[in-house]
Amino acid sequence: MERDFDVIVDRSDTYCLKQEFGKVFGKPDNLIPLWVADMDFLCPVSVTERLSELCRKGIFGYSAHNESYFEAAKSWFSRRFGWEPQWDWMVHTPGVVFAVNMAVRALTEPGDGVLIQEPVYYPFRKAIENNGRKVVNSPLVLKDGRYEMNFPDMEEKIKSRNVKLFILCSPHNPVGRVWTDEELRTVGEICRRCGVTVVSDEIHCDFTRKGHVHHVFASAGEDFGQFSIICTAPSKTFNLAGLQTSNLWIPNPEIRQKIQDEIRNTGWAGLNLMGLAACEAAYRGGETWLEELKVYLEGNLQFMDTYLKEHVPQVKLIQPEGTYLVWLDCTELGLSGEALDHFMEEKAGLWLDGGSMFGEGGENFQRINIASPRAVIQKAMEQLEKAVKKMA
Repeated sequence: MERDFDVIVDRSDTYCLKQEFGKVFGKPDNLIPLWVADMDFLCPVSVTERLSELCRKGIFGYSAHNESYFEAAKSWFSRRFGWEPQWDWMVHTPGVVFAVNMAVRALTEPGDGVLIQEPVYYPFRKAIENNGRKVVNSPLVLKDGRYEMNFPDMEEKIKSRNVKLFILCSPHNPVGRVWTDEELRTVGEICRRCGVTVVSDEIHCDFTRKGHVHHVFASAGEDFGQFSIICTAPSKTFNLAGLQTSNLWIPNPEIRQKIQDEIRNTGWAGLNLMGLAACEAAYRGGETWLEELKVYLEGNLQFMDTYLKEHVPQVKLIQPEGTYLVWLDCTELGLSGEALDHFMEEKAGLWLDGGSMFGEGGENFQRINIASPRAVIQKAMEQLEKAVKKMA
């Protein structure tokens, strides 16, 4: 293996949000941090070698993407997803959350409706509310342990609540769905009929489990690219979030110009050198590392699923189809909202993401990040088991 994912990496003195800022967030000491979505694994060797090379050169001036960078990104999406983005579609942002905010500002007016599907990644709601738009929620439906979209509800709300923009999470964070081609076509047909632009957050696209295939939204229908923004980044895939590098793909020139104008209005001028270099190096040389990582993450998931079933049956794991984030149904604990959050922190010693922050339908849930060495996941499960047994 290129990396030994069982190794516990010392992340101290790296400005690590996940592990070093507990006091800032008012958290108790000695929690196992399995919350924010970065990984506790070393990134691909191709990335560290490329960044080391740049450091040896010792010049960190202004930079911009070139043809080599574009070809690396294009090749990744072509060979892995059968989708070939074009040079003029590429627009950079320092992150997908930034991109979502730009889309809200550029493509809607104050008071317009923006559709989301809760429980969903909480910065979506903030992007809408902080920019003076109206949140329109079409909740996902949990049916036999699997979440589904409610298409009739979605279309009715689009029509009745002046929805101009839909923020799609694909694969979905936190419930772990990998939307099928048929589901995405239905979404696209509704949005096309209703004149709604789709912002598709596909940052977790590289993490799909066996039997599930990620479909780029723009490829799900013949003209879907003409009313969509595809948001991608190497950050989740290769553990590069701190380098703040995202690539948007916007086929429609009118939409692309509006987004570019909004970005310029913020004063943001472009990606940093290290982010550009890391992204290209990862897309060119990180594929073997990724496939090995996915095998390891599958082992983590299977371990946790078995452990919960055998030792903590009160907590149910919603089987994810993608991402390395797992949605835990804690309904049988008889706690919800803040009480559940406090239990996880004060009794189980775990720092997870409370389900309430993801909106409607999340009150009885917790999101856990399994991208850590298995020994860490095992310790977390053992602490959870002890805490639950003490409740009896």
